[in-house]
Amino acid sequence: MTDYIPITAWHEDDRPRERLVKLGAENLSDAELLAILIKTGVQGRSAVDLARQLLDAHKGLEAVARAGIAEITAVKGIGKAKTVTIKAAAEIGRRIANRPLSGLVNFARPAAV
Repeated sequence: MTDYIPITAWHEDDRPRERLVKLGAENLSDAELLAILIKTGVQGRSAVDLARQLLDAHKGLEAVARAGIAEITAVKGIGKAKTVTIKAAAEIGRRIANRPLSGLVNFARPAAV
C-alpha cells in the first residue's frame, strides 16, 4: 500500500472537486465522483480511497446505488451521514433517468421514424 497523502495536500489539478470544475463531471472517474459526495476521508485514508473501497466492495457504481444503508456503512469509514448523501444522490439520478424526456421525438413507433 502506498503512503497516505490527504487530498488537501494533493496538487490542485488532481483534487476531485477542482477537476470537476475544470474538466466537467463527465470527465471524473466513478471514485472521484463518489469522493466528492463522501467529502472527507478518515485517519490514513482519503475520500477517494474510501470511494474506491466502496466501489470494489459492491462491484461498481450501479451496485453501490442499489445497496442498502447497512451494506454501505459496512465499509469502514463510511458512516450514516456519508451513506445518506450517497443514497440521496443515487435517488436523484434514478428519478432523473426515469422522467419522460420532454420535447424530444419518440421513435417507439415506426410511423414516428
